[in-house]
Amino acid sequence: MSTDRLLATLLRYLQSAPHQQDTRRLIGTAASLLTSLNNPLNITLLTSQLLSAPALWPYPNALTSSLTFMTLFHSATIKCHERDIAHDDNQQSQASLRPHVESHLPLHDWIQAVLKGADQHSPPDHHLLAIAGLIVGLATRDHELMSTNVAYTLRSAFVKAVNLALSETSAADDFAHGNICLALNHAFIHLSDIDRSTVDYDRLLPVLMTSTFHSPHGLRSGYFLGAADADLKQISDHQFNWPSDSPSYQQIESILKSPLISSLGPLSRLIAHTIDHVKDAWLVQSAVEDLSDFSKRLGTQWRQNKLSEIDASEETIFLHEQAQKKTVPTLWKLLRSTLFAIVIILRSASGRVVGNAALAAHGNAPHVAQAILHSLRNLSFVFSRMGNVSFSQYTFTYLTSIDILANYPDHSATFLESITPSELGHIPHHPFERDLDLFFLNTAEHFALVLSSRLNEDLLLAAASPYLITAGNPKLLPIFEAAHSVTLSVFSAPQNVDLTTRHLPFYVDALFQVFPHNLSARQFRLAFKNLIRVVSPPSRIAIAQPMLAATLLDLVHERAIHAPDVPLPPSHVPISTAPELESASKSAVPDLSEKAVLILTLIDAFPCLSLALLEEWLPLTATATQMVTDSAMREFCKKHFWEVLVGGEMDPERSQICVRWWTSRGGRESLLYGDGSSDDGYFMSGGLGEQEKVMAKL
Repeated sequence: MSTDRLLATLLRYLQSAPHQQDTRRLIGTAASLLTSLNNPLNITLLTSQLLSAPALWPYPNALTSSLTFMTLFHSATIKCHERDIAHDDNQQSQASLRPHVESHLPLHDWIQAVLKGADQHSPPDHHLLAIAGLIVGLATRDHELMSTNVAYTLRSAFVKAVNLALSETSAADDFAHGNICLALNHAFIHLSDIDRSTVDYDRLLPVLMTSTFHSPHGLRSGYFLGAADADLKQISDHQFNWPSDSPSYQQIESILKSPLISSLGPLSRLIAHTIDHVKDAWLVQSAVEDLSDFSKRLGTQWRQNKLSEIDASEETIFLHEQAQKKTVPTLWKLLRSTLFAIVIILRSASGRVVGNAALAAHGNAPHVAQAILHSLRNLSFVFSRMGNVSFSQYTFTYLTSIDILANYPDHSATFLESITPSELGHIPHHPFERDLDLFFLNTAEHFALVLSSRLNEDLLLAAASPYLITAGNPKLLPIFEAAHSVTLSVFSAPQNVDLTTRHLPFYVDALFQVFPHNLSARQFRLAFKNLIRVVSPPSRIAIAQPMLAATLLDLVHERAIHAPDVPLPPSHVPISTAPELESASKSAVPDLSEKAVLILTLIDAFPCLSLALLEEWLPLTATATQMVTDSAMREFCKKHFWEVLVGGEMDPERSQICVRWWTSRGGRESLLYGDGSSDDGYFMSGGLGEQEKVMAKL
């Protein structure tokens, strides 16, 4: 069949009643004709018919057809570009490797003909798909072409089509909005900064948010979690299954395969860029509140889902093999992608609050910060599933929101009261509630300085107290350590002197009860060092209780003398047993005993001690170091002793005391040799070695 006859036949079919099974065949025929026609008028006619054809556009099957349509123009552009190159090579060599084409339509003219086909007979969102396909095809084949005149024409036409589609599309047209998002998500990276500056971001942001999080083409407002709960089947007394042929699982698979969610990473960065450039500051607040509502809905549905009752470590017991290996991992893949996308968007929103006076005016800043923190809290069940491994975008968003909110004490108090643990004073049995408790403790730690003493006691200490005295549970170690951090932050706040005096004995007792079985060596050392700092000059507690620091040191020293000298289990002594050793390799840090950890704890406290206590505890700690029977542990304690003395933590006055003790008061011999035997060791700068001492006597 000739090209003209094939074109006429295709045009007739495009205007006929739609048949879903014919769509693929029509698209294939159109792709062939687009690259074989040499008459620009025919190309324009075909493009116009494709953009408005009843046979291609009436189907509501999400954006799959739109992606196929965009791919049609993407592939055609690549083929025309290759034909252009081959034609130029033939002209230069005067010898063609294939039959010579009598007529040839240059790529620039072909693109112009396609653009003319984006006319008034079809809606602007259809134009976007065609132009996006041209741009991506051109950039994919040869990125240098994006700086040519033809690329400039394409980019300008694309931005005009974007703004036209945003202004003319009905607010209820989800399909058109999905087309706008799809086209922008693929082509935006290829636009220049000048092109991007002309996009109407104020109209674009609501479209992106709705299409991504609420439309049938996106995350569907998070309701897929509720549907999943309905399909869970109990197959035995203690085991559940989520079949892969259930409607809820099929829905989650379809969401993951949808054109928007399958590229959720780039799409979230597009939304973040849009937030950075909207002019109306209210739109930023609206987007953040929308995400807060979405995450709350997601968290609520997860709490009501039977899967939330199963701890990650217990899934092999309570879940069928199919659920363990297929359906549940697919669900977590979707939830993790959602978490990353939301964090990327909130990161830009928090940056706008910091750098935009309009958002800070009229009390908007604390409301935005609270909404961001509420979103992160509601998604904490996803974050905890990742093992609480932080990433830079999350850390920036989280800490920036806390810093913003901390400038408003009243709002800070209101926020903490709104997220107070539901079972205050008790450890909840539900894993989801424990995740919320962990978020509360990690967050409340940063607000101890701005809260009143009453709230510090009624909220922070009350929430932390049950985790301080509970028997060991390795699964809950992060939340136990968070409880200790909260308690120490409360004790460190200057307005809490009376509060600290009342609660300190209880905390010290709890600290010694839980170590080493329910508290890591690192956390114990940090906790004790902070305690010593709290009760040492110039704090007000040191004035009211001058002997408190000495008493705490005596408690640690007495326990160290009688502590076991066998290595602790690895889970209780992480490789980085102290902040100064974070970069040490595993081979450089021996397995430490409880005795060694307690002695290291005494050494850690040196920079915080008063001058009199430092002078008293240098020899006592050196003597205690010699009580460590294992040579590797003992040498590690000696090395840490030396690092604290010369590592820069000491101020000049304390350094002078250390120098006097080391050089003229037997400190070197006491630490290195103990029993008077000679051995190689560490030397203060300028100290004499054994050979130099002998020479000096001679």
